[in-house]
Amino acid sequence: MPSGKIDSLRFLRSAGKAGAAAALAGVLAAAALAQNNPQSQQQNPSTPPPGYEDPMGLPPRTIAPPVTAPEPAPSSGQPSISQAPASEDQGRFVFKKQVQEVVLHATVVDESGHLLPGLDRSAFTVYQNGQPETITSFRHEDVPVAIGIVIDNSGSMRDKRARVSRAVLNLVEASNPDDQVFVVNFGQTPYLDQDFTSNVNLLEAALHQTSTRGSTALYDAVVASDVHLKNNPRLDKKVLLVITDGQDNMSRETLQDAMRKVQSNKGTMLYAIGITDQGMTRAGREALQALASSTGGVAYFPQTLDEVDAITRSVAHDIRSQYTLTYNPGPAIGTGYQRIRVEARVPGHGRLTVRTQNGYYPGETLR
Repeated sequence: MPSGKIDSLRFLRSAGKAGAAAALAGVLAAAALAQNNPQSQQQNPSTPPPGYEDPMGLPPRTIAPPVTAPEPAPSSGQPSISQAPASEDQGRFVFKKQVQEVVLHATVVDESGHLLPGLDRSAFTVYQNGQPETITSFRHEDVPVAIGIVIDNSGSMRDKRARVSRAVLNLVEASNPDDQVFVVNFGQTPYLDQDFTSNVNLLEAALHQTSTRGSTALYDAVVASDVHLKNNPRLDKKVLLVITDGQDNMSRETLQDAMRKVQSNKGTMLYAIGITDQGMTRAGREALQALASSTGGVAYFPQTLDEVDAITRSVAHDIRSQYTLTYNPGPAIGTGYQRIRVEARVPGHGRLTVRTQNGYYPGETLR
């Protein structure tokens, strides 16, 4: 079987020939994309290429640890200036400023936790490091989203997977039909079982690609999935949904690494579902809460599987009800972490809560 890797996600062998063809299609599409091959747009070929062997006849593969996302390059905090002559006028260089634009996706809820639609730009104030910023663009519309579904594949999830998979499909079906979704199953290693698609049947097949064994490398899976999400150039709005019933016990990445990398590459919003019937310790809950809240998402902790279906529908509604605010920070930003706070005030309403990414590192544009 040809080896394939995409953004540190490896493809899991499927349980049958049809699944194998789909998995191989993802490998080939990923490899072509990495080589800027325009033919990479073709997906899910009906037949495998010459020389392909049925995975059912292969012994288990040795999987290398996932490759982590590179750290962002240091930034001076100043808008970059390029001396490359984008154009020349009588032998003189024309200098071009590249301004860092920050794009925030924000959810507004009232004191009862209900979503608050219909607000206009004047209701919002954005602060960076405590200083107000001018909102340059504002919209409130349901736009297509790139979504990564990242599901724990460890042994403790064996009896939960059927219900969890059904709940995830409910989220997909309640989302924008133009959303692009991929599926990652993870234990000790994250596997990309379905690359970006809007095809519900393909997503359902990927959700049933389970092995339910091994350890839980949650942070590695989050970082690798976020890198893959970032590499989708078609859709600016990006979301991860992470579902687990335990806590990380295997990752090379730390929680702090994962939080920084998710925040530093294009403003991914992360939602988490921590199933707490067994194995979910206080530390595990706090880790999921930290990952979600730092990106503007929400961590949910259902006591039973009966609650998961309603939660995924709520996440879909949340994603489709957000405001998008854009601003250009001034040139005097620092070199370290930039704190963001967004407030909303509306006459006749009490205290409103705005959930959005709470910061970023200079040099990375939030999308």
